[in-house]
Amino acid sequence: MGYQSVLRPGLFSGQVIIVTGGGSGIGRCTAHELAALGARVALVGRKAEKVQAVKAEIEEDGGVASAHVCDIREEAAVKAMVAAVIAEHGRLDGVVNNAGGQFAAPLTGISQKGWETVVRTNLTGGFLIAREAYTQALAKTGGAIVNIVADMWGGMPGMGHSGAARAGMVNFTQTAAVEWAPSGVRVNAVAPGWIASSGMDNYPDTMKSWIRGLADAVPLKRMGTEAEVSAAICFLLSPAAAFISGDCLRIDGAASQGGRVWPMPKAKNNAPFNGFHRAVTPRVLGDG
Repeated sequence: MGYQSVLRPGLFSGQVIIVTGGGSGIGRCTAHELAALGARVALVGRKAEKVQAVKAEIEEDGGVASAHVCDIREEAAVKAMVAAVIAEHGRLDGVVNNAGGQFAAPLTGISQKGWETVVRTNLTGGFLIAREAYTQALAKTGGAIVNIVADMWGGMPGMGHSGAARAGMVNFTQTAAVEWAPSGVRVNAVAPGWIASSGMDNYPDTMKSWIRGLADAVPLKRMGTEAEVSAAICFLLSPAAAFISGDCLRIDGAASQGGRVWPMPKAKNNAPFNGFHRAVTPRVLGDG
């Protein structure tokens, strides 16, 4: 069984789409869905073994992918990577700006180096990828960019460096949407809330009980799936979103809409969507 996308088969046939952070989590899932819909996916990550593994998965499922090692925080490396993708595939039609990372710490526990590292990863790197995709290809042909941010409305206690960077990425999305619109380039963002993804296993053991309780803070009373985020990304890349640009779609089960102070009864009729045939439940959630 292959990827069970809700979108029509062949939707992205002939298109080339970069997915940064494509070696795991939401990036891996999105790469699989795009490939299942006919795209040639350029997987980008810092660890060769991870992007190569996803490339092998996609090819085993009948899709087309290439693997590219790149530190998105380094300008020269980003320029070279985008040029290599275009040279290998002959074109570029879209970007999923998914790569990111952070560590848990209160503001007083974040050094300047730690702050700048997270900001470079979650803001500067995304800017560099988008700028190079635009200047090297999309400015001539048009296309779409989707930036992956986070549910940082109302602050992001415990991860203030990431919250600040993600908020900056939303503003960058809005600016780029205006500046690049005359070239036929749409720029949007999606803000995942608490998604059951492999990234949850990267946090320390002291956070496990907190992570397991996150679903209780969501009005829908569950976590989201990687496939629910991927579906939104693929929609925003598609022709159906041709008049949507400069927006940020929250994928969080209404968690950012005030549910923390509103008394919430037990939820019902809230079955998740999971079309990703290779999805793996994070260990921290108790399945493995």
